[in-house]
Amino acid sequence: MEVFLFKKNRCFNFVPMKIFRDISLCKDVKNPVLTLGVFDGVHVGHQSIIEKLNNIAEECGGESTLLTFEPHPRLVLNKEAELQLLTTLEEKISLLEKYGLKNLILHPFTPEFANLSSEDFVRKLLVDEIGIHTIVIGYDHQFGKNRTGNFELLEQLSGECSFELERLEEVKRDDFHVSSTHIRKALLEGDLENAHKGLGRKYCLSGKVVHGDKIGRTLGFPTANLSVDPHKLIPANGVYVVRVKIRNQNYKGLLSIGTRPTITHSNEKRVEVFILDFHQEIYGEILQLEFEHFIRKDLKFNTIDDLVQQMNLDLEFANEFKIDCI
Repeated sequence: MEVFLFKKNRCFNFVPMKIFRDISLCKDVKNPVLTLGVFDGVHVGHQSIIEKLNNIAEECGGESTLLTFEPHPRLVLNKEAELQLLTTLEEKISLLEKYGLKNLILHPFTPEFANLSSEDFVRKLLVDEIGIHTIVIGYDHQFGKNRTGNFELLEQLSGECSFELERLEEVKRDDFHVSSTHIRKALLEGDLENAHKGLGRKYCLSGKVVHGDKIGRTLGFPTANLSVDPHKLIPANGVYVVRVKIRNQNYKGLLSIGTRPTITHSNEKRVEVFILDFHQEIYGEILQLEFEHFIRKDLKFNTIDDLVQQMNLDLEFANEFKIDCI
């Protein structure tokens, strides 16, 4: 179904992104203008690639297309790998559509596929199966077995296999070098400013409300304990101001990430949010958190009274912090 959007007195059609889980079904994609990669975070570098895809597609009568992989390659190449994803698959799909991608190919990543040489990957999948018109890649992108595929290989094959090739330069925001790796590092250090520069938006985290030990309510701060996707990156331990979305309504929240060292001796990390001006039962529901501001690190206090005093100061800060909850 087509949805009509209006922008600056101009009407245009928004056609939902198509998702292909079988590469053989891509034959009807017209003049595919393609990029490839994991695209974790769909950050401003990825967004610039999507914009370039759409611009070239408009010029050649083609369609912007991303070839990515499911499951994540690291889970196949190293089954014990600890993933810290900026975006879950569901989040990634939503963002790719938001930024205007027309086609998403979720190619199964298997041990057999991992052994495919870079050249065979280009010839058999990109050229023979998809029928690419143009490939667009980032300045340092590598692909294929042992990551031997690069711009030079694509340049070598482009003439022989009759496809166009574009390489984009590195994207920076001020002095921040945009990459999924740098954004992860920033989040793990509590550096929301640079993380948000790289993402081009606020970092988000979703979780299901589960039963906890209800200690928070005895301290005057009843919190919602969240169960988060095990592969999703949880930012640095500490206290944050967040925007909380529940039942399509936005609220201000005070988020605590950490091991609660004043209360317990456990090393289990908890994600707990105190929702301001909210008093409903929400067990089993999904909350979406948008990170606004890092207040302080997760600290161990000498007494419970000291902890409560600091929590009240955190609440005072959150109350005064301006966010749009409409």
